[in-house]
Amino acid sequence: MNISTTAASDGLPSAGHPYCGMWVTQDGYIRHELLPTGRYDEARGTRHSAYQGRYWVKGNHIDYRDDTGFTADGEFRDGVLYHAGMVLYREQPA
Repeated sequence: MNISTTAASDGLPSAGHPYCGMWVTQDGYIRHELLPTGRYDEARGTRHSAYQGRYWVKGNHIDYRDDTGFTADGEFRDGVLYHAGMVLYREQPA
């Protein structure tokens, strides 16, 4: 499944973008929220907002740049986010 970014050419998501939302590791230790503003907020264990920054999506590829300048990337495949050696699943609403 190849999903386009938004109507904008800058790769920033829109509020209805299908990848926005909470992504979590299977054990729930890492919680990665992709916000519709093009920002992300990552929690690790009990440490909320351990990492924050911007992200851009092009097709199934995602690029990250945290607020310290560190960069990383990932890929969405079959409803799973593969990012920096982690496997994250979309959190389903309770």
